[in-house]
Amino acid sequence: MSSSIGVLFRVTSFGESHGPCVGVVVDGCPAGIALNADVVQTEVDRRSSTGQPGATPRREPDRVRVLSGLYRGHATGAPICMVIDNICQDSRPYERLMTIPRPGHADYTAGVRYGGWNDPRGGGRFSGRITAGFVMAGGVAKAVLHAIGVQVHAHTVAIGEVQARPCLPEEVPAKNRTNDVSCCDERAAQAMSEAIEAARAAGDSIGGVVECVALGLRAGIGEPVFSGVESEIARALYSIPAVKAVEFGAGFSLSRMRGSAANDPFAVRDGRVVTTKNDAGGVLGGITTGMPLVVRVGFKPTPSISRTQSTVDLDSMTETPLTVAGRHDACIVPRAVVVVEAMVALALCDLGLRSGAIPRVVR
Repeated sequence: MSSSIGVLFRVTSFGESHGPCVGVVVDGCPAGIALNADVVQTEVDRRSSTGQPGATPRREPDRVRVLSGLYRGHATGAPICMVIDNICQDSRPYERLMTIPRPGHADYTAGVRYGGWNDPRGGGRFSGRITAGFVMAGGVAKAVLHAIGVQVHAHTVAIGEVQARPCLPEEVPAKNRTNDVSCCDERAAQAMSEAIEAARAAGDSIGGVVECVALGLRAGIGEPVFSGVESEIARALYSIPAVKAVEFGAGFSLSRMRGSAANDPFAVRDGRVVTTKNDAGGVLGGITTGMPLVVRVGFKPTPSISRTQSTVDLDSMTETPLTVAGRHDACIVPRAVVVVEAMVALALCDLGLRSGAIPRVVR
């Protein structure tokens, strides 16, 4: 398996949904960065299912344990190893999934790829549970980015057919934590919660879109051709289970414009070069422009639903109905907001180190 990402800021994820723990090793965090377990815990708490509409009834306390790399409230420069214990597993519903794969899950493909030796419990390595480790690593990355004045914030912009009104990137930090779905539009937030509960009541699930913005990025960060900002962020985001679409700036809308409308005109404001609009999403040629970075992420509906679905029995090679048991989210989008922030922060932290925008040691 490929469980590491990054070059200078390198993150290795480990653990399975129903194993003893999930965790992460962060190698390359600059020495001297102000950081402690409470900072990381705050990020992990935002991922909790408690109080989230449509969230799984699985209740894990998710207490972060830091095993190495921090001393007296600062990063030492050594690898930072963090774990969260799994203590609320119920593996019984998953015993037959090696031979009767769930539609929409990786049960079938993982079984083929790993010869049936993969852990099927709760989805194993392919479960959204592993994103708890992503969020821990994101807490470290955010602390590093904070040291150079960069903030990363995400918010829910769509749940099913419910769309939020546009929010300026600069407004997101003040508005994205005012409700349970992390939506900057309060009216839309209520409609989103209702849509999630309607899907749950119907034994179904629903997807949505998260938008993430990075503020304070200087121009000139990125490693073209194959490690441009969009390339690295997209790679990180597609590592989140259930992500099926990523777009930057105006994204697919640009394909319907003429160049005269799509181009972002340059201007000078307060002695710095800016663009008068930001349809490029803060990136040109894989390099940051100095404008806010804007990326949107599309999540498919949770594939585990209580409605009967069609699948196959791999032992008999016959089609068979399946009703999925277990504890699942009717919508993962509200819990995924902090995960999106984490993955964007990881990519930006690595690119910042590679460009020299972030020092290797804080003096």
